[in-house]
Amino acid sequence: MNRPQWAPAGIDVSRPSAARVYDYYLGGSHNFAVDRKMADEAIRLWPELPHIMQANRSFLRRSVHYLAGQGISQFVDVGSGIPTAGNVHEIAQRVNPEARVVYVDNDPVAVAHSRAILADTRGSTVVEADLRQPEQIFEDPAVKSLVDFGAPVALLLVAVLHFVPDQDDPQSAVRRLCEPLPPGSHVAISHASSDGQPDLAATHQLLYQRTPTPMTMRTGEQIATFFSGLQLVPPGLVPIPRWRPDDDPVDVAGERMVGYAGVGAKT
Repeated sequence: MNRPQWAPAGIDVSRPSAARVYDYYLGGSHNFAVDRKMADEAIRLWPELPHIMQANRSFLRRSVHYLAGQGISQFVDVGSGIPTAGNVHEIAQRVNPEARVVYVDNDPVAVAHSRAILADTRGSTVVEADLRQPEQIFEDPAVKSLVDFGAPVALLLVAVLHFVPDQDDPQSAVRRLCEPLPPGSHVAISHASSDGQPDLAATHQLLYQRTPTPMTMRTGEQIATFFSGLQLVPPGLVPIPRWRPDDDPVDVAGERMVGYAGVGAKT
C-alpha cells in the first residue's frame, strides 16, 4: 500500500496497531487501511464498540477536567496512544494554561505519531517508555525537566493496563508507578472488563492477538486491586460512563460497557 505523507518513516503499514485502531474508533485520521479493516471486522461482531471507545475517551476528558479543577497542574499520561481531538494538554490547559503534560507510550507507532503531531505544542513532551519499568519514565531527562515530583501529579492509566498480561504483574507495576508520587497526587484508571458480555469480550481479545499488544480483559474485582493503597474518589470504581457523567449522556445499560473507571487519591 502507499504510505501516507504524514506517516513517520519506519512505521509498518502492513500490520494493524492497537493505537491506530483506537484512533479510528474515535474518528481520527491517523490510521491505515489495515487498521480500519480490523476495526470494521470488530464492529461487525460487536456494533457497540465505537460507543464503548468513545465513552472511554469521555472518561479521560472528565477525569482530567476534574483533576485540573483540584489544582493539579502536572499530568503523566502513560499509554497515551496517538493524540487525537481532546488531548490531555488541551483539556488541562483550558483549566490552567500553565498545566504540563508528559505523554508516555511503549509503542513506537504511537510515539512516532505523537512526536510528529505534538512537535510544536507547548507544555508537553513525548517519551517512549514502558509502564512495567517505571524508572524509564521517572529518570527520563524530558520528564524530569517538565515535572516537579515534589508537587502533586496526576497519573493517567487510561485504557492501557488491559494490554499488560498477568504474567507481567501489572498490579506491581502500578504500585511502583505510584511510589514516587507525593501525597495529593491522583491516579485515573480505566480498564476493559470481561464482565457484562463475556462471549463478545473473548472474541475481541482474539482479534487483538493480531497486533503487537494483545488484550487481557479483567473482572471488576481484579481491576479494583489497581487502587490498592489509594483512596477512591466518589463514585468509586464504576462502569466507564457512570464516573461523574456531568453533561455526558449516560448509557442506561452501562454494565454493557465491559469496562470500569475510577480515580484514586494518594494520601
